[in-house]
Amino acid sequence: MSQEKIISPINGYFMLFICLLLFFGGIGLIIVTGMVLLGLFTLLGLFTAFGLVLVNPNSSRVLLLFGKYVGTIKKNGLFWVNPLYSKKKISLRASNFDSERLKVNDKLGNPVMISTILVWRVTDTYKAAFDVDDHKNFVRVQTDAAVRKLASMYPYDNFADEGIEEDITLRSSVNEVSEALEKEIQDRLEMAGIEVLEARIGYLAYAQEIANAMLKRQQATAIVAARHKIVEGAVSMVEMALAELNEKDIVDLDEERKAAMVSNLMVVLCSDKDASPIVNTGTLNH
Repeated sequence: MSQEKIISPINGYFMLFICLLLFFGGIGLIIVTGMVLLGLFTLLGLFTAFGLVLVNPNSSRVLLLFGKYVGTIKKNGLFWVNPLYSKKKISLRASNFDSERLKVNDKLGNPVMISTILVWRVTDTYKAAFDVDDHKNFVRVQTDAAVRKLASMYPYDNFADEGIEEDITLRSSVNEVSEALEKEIQDRLEMAGIEVLEARIGYLAYAQEIANAMLKRQQATAIVAARHKIVEGAVSMVEMALAELNEKDIVDLDEERKAAMVSNLMVVLCSDKDASPIVNTGTLNH
């Protein structure tokens, strides 16, 4: 037997009645007849009671007879099986697993702290019970291994200043990374008869030793990008101002005055503080 076998045992309520009948009937016969041998009915009732099995919803019982796999009960209710069977309980409910924060290196070699949240359940009780030693511990270990592998496949973030452009990163490509993580974990847990319902990154950050440096780098990148947009917009505005002045023939500017005007407008438009204008009440040369 190398695969799960679902069995439907005897109704437990009927056998419970038989057990009680044997137990109390044996005691009654001893009292009435005084024959101690009739106590065997009481012992038989106790022995028969060991075969009663209660299976809760979304739970199962794996049955063994002297080390041989007999089958699995997945239907909930009260049942009766051979009292010599050993019964192992395996839950079929969905379970959450929040892994510890692991320090791993991303694709670029930067140390990052990462953890995952996994939702899983057992679908094959035979594999979960006999193909692995402890299926819950197996889930924890294999999830950590999958997270370490995944983190090494992608960079934490893109760095345009170094010419590094990745389509998928740990920080920005949440859906793609979650799908890759789910597939990686599912491949590892398949041998334990476990289905992965959901897997996603629960925590992601640079390791403490480089967190401050990376924060400054991100801030600098953001500042440079913002300045680039400001300068680009300022040049367009200056160009538009000169074109309007020339088209409407408001003032005739030579090249030197155009340069001065461009310089003043660029200072006003690109400054990170409000400009303080100086009003000239004299001629343009003073």
